Amino acid sequence: MSIFKGAATALITPFIDDMVDFDSLGKLIDCQIESGISALIINGTTGEPTTMTHDERTDVAKFSIERVNKRIPVVLGAGSNNTFTAVEYAVEAQELGADAVLAVTPYYNKSTQTGLVEHYKAIAKSITLPVILYNVPGRTGVNLLPSTIAKLMEVDNIAAVKEASGSVTQMMEIYRLCGERIDLYSGDDALVYPCLAVGGKGVISVASNIVPKYMADMTESFFSGDIFKARDMQLKITELVDALFCEVNPIPVKAAAYYMGLISSAYMRLPMTPLEKTEQVRKALKNFGLTLVH
Repeated sequence: MSIFKGAATALITPFIDDMVDFDSLGKLIDCQIESGISALIINGTTGEPTTMTHDERTDVAKFSIERVNKRIPVVLGAGSNNTFTAVEYAVEAQELGADAVLAVTPYYNKSTQTGLVEHYKAIAKSITLPVILYNVPGRTGVNLLPSTIAKLMEVDNIAAVKEASGSVTQMMEIYRLCGERIDLYSGDDALVYPCLAVGGKGVISVASNIVPKYMADMTESFFSGDIFKARDMQLKITELVDALFCEVNPIPVKAAAYYMGLISSAYMRLPMTPLEKTEQVRKALKNFGLTLVH
């Protein structure tokens, strides 16, 4: 049940006057597709779903699916630390016409590995869509182990994993245990090349919000056999990636998108607050050759 190969964008959700800015969102979606992005993740961590009401999440999902209009796959975030809520999100995603769901490990609860298996089985069995596991222990407090991912391979529609532990060793172990049975995606923009080198199928990227063509070209270069170009592109983007994560995601990337004129406002909903390290982000954007309009 492969979903995409290459670079997918974990899309930001623009706000203006404390409301979702659907005009900017539509323009972002069109720009992403025109730039060669392989898929869009809507209502993932970068989309700030935890600061939105359920109705807003649904409206953003509906709008995005309609705007994409089957041009590329749309993956909807369906994560929660409440399994029943995660199942509801997954079922809704299928009803709305999504192509897959992305489900983060339950945060705060710090469930056991057995609990993670049962959590993901409940989500996967509630739908027929492909499920992407999402491991990001730095935000959730729990690490989805490679051995646990291997156990989940018995569930037919668990199709992929977004691995954002920051460990290349863990990526290697996932591929050693699962091989081609699961699509491995980097969840770290700084580790795209290493992920591809150990058998990964691509990246779910934050940086591609502002440099979609660059990230798409990096993965395409690797898959077409120009691995040295892909390596050099990974090295070149280091300063920019560092800046985009100088504060908690998505604060820096949203500010960057505003500086570049991609969205009308860098507004963040509490408890997220405006970017403080403005000079670091602005300098990195300029050094990368990007034009700032704000």
